[in-house]
Amino acid sequence: MIDLNGEIDVEEHLKAIEVAECEESLAAFIRYAWHVIEPGSPYVHGWHVDFICEHLEAITDGVELDNGQLYNRLLVNIPPGTAKSLILNVFWPSWEWGPRNMPHLRYLCAAHKVENLSARDSRRMRDLILSEWYQARWGDRVKLSKDQNEKLNFVNKAGGFRIATSITSLTGLRADRVLIDDPHSVDSAGSEVQRETEVTTFLEAIPTRLNNPIKSVIVVIMQRLHEDDISGVILDKDLGYDHIMLPMRYDPSRAMPTKLGYEDPREEEGELLFPERFPLAIVERDERVMGPYAVAGQFQQEPQPRGGGVIKREWWQLWERESYPPFDYLMASLDTAYTTKSENDFSALTIWGVYSGGEQVAQATRQISKGGDLVSMVRRTYTEEHPKIMLVHAWQERLELHDLVKKVAASAREWRIDKLVIENKAAGHSVAQELRRLYGHEDWGVQLLDPKGNDKLGRLYAVQHLFAEGLIYAPNYSWADMVIQQCAVFPKGKHDDLVDTVSMAVRHLREMGMLVRGSEWTSRVEDQMQHRGAPPSPLYAV
Repeated sequence: MIDLNGEIDVEEHLKAIEVAECEESLAAFIRYAWHVIEPGSPYVHGWHVDFICEHLEAITDGVELDNGQLYNRLLVNIPPGTAKSLILNVFWPSWEWGPRNMPHLRYLCAAHKVENLSARDSRRMRDLILSEWYQARWGDRVKLSKDQNEKLNFVNKAGGFRIATSITSLTGLRADRVLIDDPHSVDSAGSEVQRETEVTTFLEAIPTRLNNPIKSVIVVIMQRLHEDDISGVILDKDLGYDHIMLPMRYDPSRAMPTKLGYEDPREEEGELLFPERFPLAIVERDERVMGPYAVAGQFQQEPQPRGGGVIKREWWQLWERESYPPFDYLMASLDTAYTTKSENDFSALTIWGVYSGGEQVAQATRQISKGGDLVSMVRRTYTEEHPKIMLVHAWQERLELHDLVKKVAASAREWRIDKLVIENKAAGHSVAQELRRLYGHEDWGVQLLDPKGNDKLGRLYAVQHLFAEGLIYAPNYSWADMVIQQCAVFPKGKHDDLVDTVSMAVRHLREMGMLVRGSEWTSRVEDQMQHRGAPPSPLYAV
């Protein structure tokens, strides 16, 4: 970097540093290239940019997971306005072509409408590639072909290309990277016909659009618009995607590490995702305009169908300790649907533990009061430690009768349950008979419960108040969140099998007298403490 006069060329030296940083980091490339794409808007950095870039870089680097498979399926759910389209559809392909010297890569970029997102981002990437800034640094690697250089579709001289299309127009095209950005619009997600068309295309057409079925990449980045949108299908069918889920307001109960081990760095519940661009006043303003349904999906990445919410998510109490408390009683609740056909319902099982402050109460009553009020202490202990129940395990699967019976028995044995309850219906009868025949010698019993003419919605409403009073606990695990989410969207959600097990278990424990509301418990304790009748006769003459 020394000119003919022997002096350091500062400008060239700085450019070399910039090139080195860009070739090392996608996030650095975004910072340096931003002025080309958005010359009137200064770059505002958020930690989420680094978070997403780390995962895209892992794809570029060909990282292998512990199971030996390439890291090449990624789903990102993040609110609008966080530069998600620019990161995925503009900066990442430009970075792989130039700074990472991979101009041979071919990109198929799809959105819900080609004339909207796809066309806009195609023009932006083309402008970046052709810019003086980019060509001065990587022009020796990336040159666009003059005869195939359109605003929407362009090819470089190394054979790489970028094609913009819509999610429903993918036939005849193949690529190394299929990038899907907001495959639904708000309107199409709300239309069952349009949404199902887009989902069907994703499931049936996308896998056939890859140059290499083993190595080629699919990345989906979107805001949630419906429980049964493409994100919902990916998660429901467990299609092997890594999942980045970054809500506008931090929700620790739903925060999960990615397959690469990265975690949302926020610690306080409600902490904002991108306060540098969306401070609290702006978020609150937008939430008032959008309404709770749109906020749940687009901001919180937790779509709750309109009309749902019998059991609100926030009514579940989060159990944050490493181990469960000692349980007085353990029961399982089973909803049966033994079939493996994907269009049919799941069989679902939840396991519940009843716990109380029995030990604390016993200790309190054994203490000798020295100047204190033992009665008040015992009363306080009883009222604070009235019985509660906790969800301790759950699963849902499509299983044939024999496999269903085996799985239920294995769960019952593992958790050492006291009782299994099954709804008294045709499928339930068959499962109960098989369980009694094969496992009747074990320590847990099987009981059929009659819903007594109540429909599913009525059964859930019957136990709603117990959730509202904070008597129901759940741990911070993904399987527990699956149960909580299904209850939150009922009766408008796609599945309700776990919901049935929840209402049946809670109602059964309530009828057995093992789940008591706080006011009832306090009244019962104080009633037991009341003195009744004449005092007993003294044992000795006084």
